[in-house]
Amino acid sequence: MANGKRLGIDLQQLRFAVTAADTGSFRQAADLLRLRQSQMSRSVRQLEHSIGILVFERSSGGVRPTPGGREFLKSVRAILEQVDALVAGVKTTEPGETRRLAVGLCTSLSSGNLRATLLDFKLRYPHIELVTVERSRARLATALRNGTVDVLVVTSATLSPESQTLPLWSERILVALPEDHPLTTRDVVLWTDLRNQTVLLSQYDPGHELEGVLISKLPLPGDRPQVQRHDVGRGIIKSLISMRFGISLIMESDIGARFAGLVYRELSDGTRPNYLNFSAHWRGDNENPALHGFLKLLAERYPSPVTGE
Repeated sequence: MANGKRLGIDLQQLRFAVTAADTGSFRQAADLLRLRQSQMSRSVRQLEHSIGILVFERSSGGVRPTPGGREFLKSVRAILEQVDALVAGVKTTEPGETRRLAVGLCTSLSSGNLRATLLDFKLRYPHIELVTVERSRARLATALRNGTVDVLVVTSATLSPESQTLPLWSERILVALPEDHPLTTRDVVLWTDLRNQTVLLSQYDPGHELEGVLISKLPLPGDRPQVQRHDVGRGIIKSLISMRFGISLIMESDIGARFAGLVYRELSDGTRPNYLNFSAHWRGDNENPALHGFLKLLAERYPSPVTGE
């Protein structure tokens, strides 16, 4: 709502704007969508008028988002992803039977318990389409509430009052180092060894949780390393480590994806390794039969989860 009036925005305008941002050109975006360039330009202008900000800077070389436009487009992409997931879910549902399970996650599938669980599920239920969704914790929680995701497997014991929860497994926290880093000579790295390091963390989960553990282990600000937060995924963080921009904290399941130039070491407080605990979360009113099969599998595989802390 703006000035008491409903905003005149439709999904088509949002998709046009995202395509223009991706291509950097109204002309290329129009060609890609098989439209006239004038229709593309007019639609984006109408969108900008409706929301009251300039989304793009125009020049002879094309278009690029303004600072406000970048923030707007980030939200637009999230909206379109949820709409697409909702439409996909409707299309794959037949009367009386659901043939699709959407699993939200914020951890690696290169190795570990979640990878093994998803492989087991596909063997047991080969007719079920298994869809994975990786987003931030907040966006996954929203997707669970609106029904576009059936179940979340995340590093959190509590998510929302209305969700059901099943504790699962724990994973060790490791440190990822460039292969020639001095700390690679040790089998176990102490938290205090990180004091003079630069730690690179993703702004996506479980980056925030890993930073919380770091702060709890090194409560005095003078004892902590410099933390740099990057708006990228785990793969880019690994690239930055290999380029010697710093080191990082990772989950045990992330070491299955081999990355040239990286070495992993266990982190300890001097007495034991440190862990993050994983749980499954779902809506109690979700009647998807595929979800019930997945939860049954989880309960069988992890009947008495052993937590690290």
